[in-house]
Amino acid sequence: MNEKITLRRLDDMHCHFRIGSLLKEVLPFTAQYASRGIAMPNTRPRAILTGNDVIWYRDEIKRAFDEMPNRYPFEPLMTVEIRDNTTPQMIAEAHCAGAVAGKVYPLGVTTNSDEGLRDFENKKISETFRAMQDAGMLLLIHGELDRERILVTKREEVFLPTLFKLAEKFPNLKIVLEHISTKAAAESVQQLGKNVAATITVHHLCLTLNDVVGYGIQPHHGCMPMPKDFDDRDMLIAVATSDDPKFFLGSDTAPHPRERKECAKGACGIYTAPVLPQVLAEVFEKAGRLDRLENFVSRFGADFYSLPLNDGTISLIKSEWIVPEQIGSVVPFRAGAKLQWQLA
Repeated sequence: MNEKITLRRLDDMHCHFRIGSLLKEVLPFTAQYASRGIAMPNTRPRAILTGNDVIWYRDEIKRAFDEMPNRYPFEPLMTVEIRDNTTPQMIAEAHCAGAVAGKVYPLGVTTNSDEGLRDFENKKISETFRAMQDAGMLLLIHGELDRERILVTKREEVFLPTLFKLAEKFPNLKIVLEHISTKAAAESVQQLGKNVAATITVHHLCLTLNDVVGYGIQPHHGCMPMPKDFDDRDMLIAVATSDDPKFFLGSDTAPHPRERKECAKGACGIYTAPVLPQVLAEVFEKAGRLDRLENFVSRFGADFYSLPLNDGTISLIKSEWIVPEQIGSVVPFRAGAKLQWQLA
């Protein structure tokens, strides 16, 4: 029985670091175990759309990092938000400023997607995707479509034909279908070529729709895409623990102050950063595949992004602890629950 595990420092390929005081509050949790984190661009009031935005946001993150009392090796990996009016010139400037990827939020599918992409087949946006392909930037996609008479639980499956078209049209464009939540999405990624991969969150490995609305509305489990059925969760666990390099960690840690979750129209997003490696260790241990955790969190993402593996390690020890009910202004994932693993 494992009482301690040591892992290469993590890559979290999907982080919402926010801006301002919340950025300073949440960044230390990711930085204590991850050496790199993909910084999502749908910030407000200033979205990350241009090269200048990339420089500004990276500087904001680095300033927050410099104020941390205990600093670990950490690098934010920058992205830009791709909208209908994003041009190849904007892509070139963002890439020159250090953006490694562009992120697509289809219109209306999640937090701050009110100006999201409307048309994936428009000639102008195809030119933008081609510019990303030529520059070596990755295309990260929130893979859902909001359509009339389509339930929120079906939005991911409705998007999958679009994924197939993009993968065929741009065979040299690396595409990440982010935070997959369905068996159908996992199978689609398996079927597509080496240019398509997927990130998986820890909360989608733990939750079903029952945990959101099945026992009273639980706002701190509300996220997009919504957790789905038991078969979907089982499939996500299977591929995450399979040692298939197409699947790697992207936590989608998404902090919102408590009052923005517990209200008439609660914000979507789950704050997993404070418990991420600890809960993942439980999931992989329960699956009997703890030896495969490092590949999922520290190797496969780096390989897909063509990055060197991180130096340094973290250790987890088998020791029970209770997750705080609230950390700063935010309620964390598994608040009040007893976990079996903790960071050494």
